Amino acid sequence: MQHRVLLSLIAVVGFAGGASVTASAADAPLYTVVDGTKVDADTLTGFKTWRAAACDRCHGPNQEGMVGPSLVESLKVLTKDEFKATVTNGRLEKGMPSFSTNQKVVDNLDKLYAYLKGRSDGKITAAKVTGIE
Repeated sequence: MQHRVLLSLIAVVGFAGGASVTASAADAPLYTVVDGTKVDADTLTGFKTWRAAACDRCHGPNQEGMVGPSLVESLKVLTKDEFKATVTNGRLEKGMPSFSTNQKVVDNLDKLYAYLKGRSDGKITAAKVTGIE
C-alpha cells in the first residue's frame, strides 16, 4: 500500500528514477515576451517572416488592417488551424493570396502565428520586436 502511494506521488510530482521528466512541446508557451517588445527566438523568426512576406502591404504595419483585415482582431477568434489554412490556401475572393509556394512562410507558419497571436493578445505591444538578450 505504501509502495503504491509512493509510486503515485512520484508520477504526480513528475520524477522517475530521480530524473526530472520534461514537459511535452504542447505544454511549452506559444511565445515569450519581455517588456512588450523583446521576444523569444521563434517569435522573432515569426516577425521576420511577416516582414519578408510583406504582409504589412495589406494588413498594415501594426497588423491593424488596411486593405486586408486587422490581424490583431482576427486572431482573437481564428484558431491556429484556421490561420494556417488561410495563409496556406489564401482567400482569393477576398484578395488574400496563397502563400503555399513561399517556402519561408510555409517553414515558419507556427512562428508567424506565435508572433501575430502575441500581438493579438496584447502581450507584444509594438509591431517591431527584437530578441530577448
